[in-house]
Amino acid sequence: MIGIGVLGLGSVFWGPYMSLIEKLHAAGKVHVAAVYDPDPEKRRAAATRLDLDASLSEPDDVIEHADVDLVLVLTSMNEHGVLARKALEAGRHVLVEKPLATSLEEAAALVELAATAPGHLLPAPHILLSPTYRAIHARVQAGDIGRIVSARARYGWSGPDWAAWFYEPGGGALFDLGVYNVVSLCGLFGPARRVTAMTGVAIPTRRIGDRTVTVEAEDNAHVVIDFGEGRLAVVTTGFTMQKYRSPAIELYGTGGVAQLLGDDWAPEGYELWRNGHGAWEVFAETDPSWPWTDGLRHLVECIAEHRAPLIRPEHGYHALEIMLAAQAAGADGRARDIASGFPAPDYAALPADTEDHRRVHDPRSLL
Repeated sequence: MIGIGVLGLGSVFWGPYMSLIEKLHAAGKVHVAAVYDPDPEKRRAAATRLDLDASLSEPDDVIEHADVDLVLVLTSMNEHGVLARKALEAGRHVLVEKPLATSLEEAAALVELAATAPGHLLPAPHILLSPTYRAIHARVQAGDIGRIVSARARYGWSGPDWAAWFYEPGGGALFDLGVYNVVSLCGLFGPARRVTAMTGVAIPTRRIGDRTVTVEAEDNAHVVIDFGEGRLAVVTTGFTMQKYRSPAIELYGTGGVAQLLGDDWAPEGYELWRNGHGAWEVFAETDPSWPWTDGLRHLVECIAEHRAPLIRPEHGYHALEIMLAAQAAGADGRARDIASGFPAPDYAALPADTEDHRRVHDPRSLL
């Protein structure tokens, strides 16, 4: 079994990731080999619950642990880059939660290291793996809505109340929330060419536990992404949205429209309008239990089958460049050119009999 070392023992680990780990463990694929958190009480509680060594007091103790093959980086955002780099340098496979890093320099070093390191580097988010996203991607590639020329994407909520780092430099709504939409849109359009944005702090203080903190990172953002050739998309995100019912992603093509329902990390099927068909078609979610942590399952299978993951480090770097450009544009009002690119998702390389049994709509069967 693949040994997992966990860095960061908050609710993200004990909730969605642990649920998936338990399923993979039951299938004989993984086990948790070592854990670390800067909070000693969390370390001790996790070690007791998982029957692990409670004496590990540094991230390096997990990264260098003899039984660890894969490092899961679930820490605060500013720590992502340095911990992912250390794990890659130690020869481990790495899954790092979003964003890949909080500076382009750190992210560039990771992409360069990942190209030659023995371990895979898989950045979150993992939305490219969802059956609904794959169905829409197939529709776009098949030309079912023509050439996509415009899009809107949205993800937000009222904001976390359990950790101040979400509101500190290196945090913010773009890194925590908008990243999903940015990754989704780039997977559909391809690399961005230019970015501008309006960003700001709409709610200047927040309650974290029993204290009030000053918000320093943006909690409200509207980002315009130029994909070249007149193709534009807008991302609306923030810790400022109480509720909404609109689609997560709306794609407007020269021959139709595709709309992803729900959120892109928690899809609820999609709707399709084709000019030649003349009616809205609604496609129900084929896997309502699809977890947004599915990248871990994917990475474990890639390790076992000696193949590269679908989600590439370059995609994570490109998303980070867009978000940093949006933050800069929000500060001074000037658009930024985007220099990086990334390889298109290669869905054809996925095994036809992948064990997740996700059913993906074949657009050719619906014509």
